[in-house]
Amino acid sequence: MRIALFVTCVNDLIYPGTGRAVVRILERLGHQVDFPQAQTCCGQLHANTGYRQEALPLVRAFVATFEPYDVVVAPSGSCVAMVRDGYPRLAAGDATLSAAVAALAPRTLELSELLVDVLGTTDVGATFEHRVAYHPTCHGLRALRLGDRPRRLLAAVRGLDLVELAEAEQCCGFGGTFALKNPEVSAAMLADKCAAATSCGADYLAAADNSCLAHIGGGLARRPGAPRPIHYAEILAGPEEDR
Repeated sequence: MRIALFVTCVNDLIYPGTGRAVVRILERLGHQVDFPQAQTCCGQLHANTGYRQEALPLVRAFVATFEPYDVVVAPSGSCVAMVRDGYPRLAAGDATLSAAVAALAPRTLELSELLVDVLGTTDVGATFEHRVAYHPTCHGLRALRLGDRPRRLLAAVRGLDLVELAEAEQCCGFGGTFALKNPEVSAAMLADKCAAATSCGADYLAAADNSCLAHIGGGLARRPGAPRPIHYAEILAGPEEDR
């Protein structure tokens, strides 16, 4: 099976360790992962702010880059949701592109979908001796319907104490440009999420999207004793120095 890593903009520019974590996990399970150098932004920012025509070249670039692969995996529920849910709408006026998207979109998976549904595993051989709470980010929860897949992966990690996060399914208030256009509402939502995270007694708050974790992390940094934000892939991979 030919697996390609779609690292996404946020991870490539700010959290490259998350992309490396995905590779370590899959290599530990015996799989080779390619990193196509031609990959670019998926176009989510453009499409979500009304620039549909400007997003189309990025859709075409994504298809051209990843079409040869059996599976495309990304550590981002948000960007995978863009490919699976947004691309069909953007490509609707172009029959050739629409067909290519229809073939590729189902093969574009968030990490937990690949591990649990395709590879049939929840135990990836990880150890992480800390208390961890899990925040299900909105695109993963509502668009991809990841359900309990990430939690099942975390529950199988040796030494990890998975604690409950109150109102876990409540949005953190990020929402990309929502946080910029509606700062007061976003800040209030963030305060609720940070209060829940701080009160649950976790050492770390894990999630499937670093964009949301950056937003939450900014709030947690101002609260003494708050958990540290971490992408769940980095828990499953273990420290880079252990490689």
